Amino acid sequence: MRVLVTRPEEQAREWVARLAERGVVAAALPLIAIEAPADPAPVRSAWQTLSLRRLLVFVSPNAVTQFFAQRPAGSDWPAALRCGSPGPGTSAALRAAGVPPDAIVEPPLDAGRFDSEALWAVLEAQGPWQGGSVLIVRGSVDAEVQGRGREWLSQMLREAGARVDLVAAYRRVPPRLDAALQALWAQALALPAEHLWLFSSSEAIDQLEALTAGASGPSDWRAAQALTTHPRIAQRARDAGFGRVIEAPPTLDAIVAAIGSLRAGR
Repeated sequence: MRVLVTRPEEQAREWVARLAERGVVAAALPLIAIEAPADPAPVRSAWQTLSLRRLLVFVSPNAVTQFFAQRPAGSDWPAALRCGSPGPGTSAALRAAGVPPDAIVEPPLDAGRFDSEALWAVLEAQGPWQGGSVLIVRGSVDAEVQGRGREWLSQMLREAGARVDLVAAYRRVPPRLDAALQALWAQALALPAEHLWLFSSSEAIDQLEALTAGASGPSDWRAAQALTTHPRIAQRARDAGFGRVIEAPPTLDAIVAAIGSLRAGR
């Protein structure tokens, strides 16, 4: 069985390498592409407001890498600034960008789930938030990509009295499959039972359905298997018709353990 990692290209290749180190056969099949925003001015302006912020929240590793990639020359990083992260991947990206580990606010590793709700459970306890300035760094969605980011966390912060601004540091756009990826795609469609789709985004499943519409693949996904990293993504995979859907936290150990259980027929 081959694991198909559907994250954006850079992250997908990182996960393929990490899975290979643990003896898992995997291949990158990105179902969402990441691009810089059409207008970089809002991100550059956001950098000039950091000294006024109590908290920056990054919704994903892409938000971190793209925000720092557009850092204006000479822009300082405030020493007291704290960064909110929904999970281990985003926290790792923040550390790689130079953010001190003790400045990162994140759910505990035993939280079970890594999402906005888990992050808010930590942030709420660090209140009061009345009058605090918060910037949420996220992505925008191309018109051809289905789905929208959830606004739940910004709503919770506003209800707690914080002043919340949003900035899009990147765009999510439909994937562009080269010849090699098209060949991998054809194999996955022809042999669904021999592949395991690893989904970390419901939008990736949206794109899967869009790409298979009219393709010469299976008429349904009842023979296919999906491994998802959140209950909402799992439900989306079930709605798409995947015959078997399992869930695991988005950590390497948890993903490898889930794959092992699937192979063992548990």
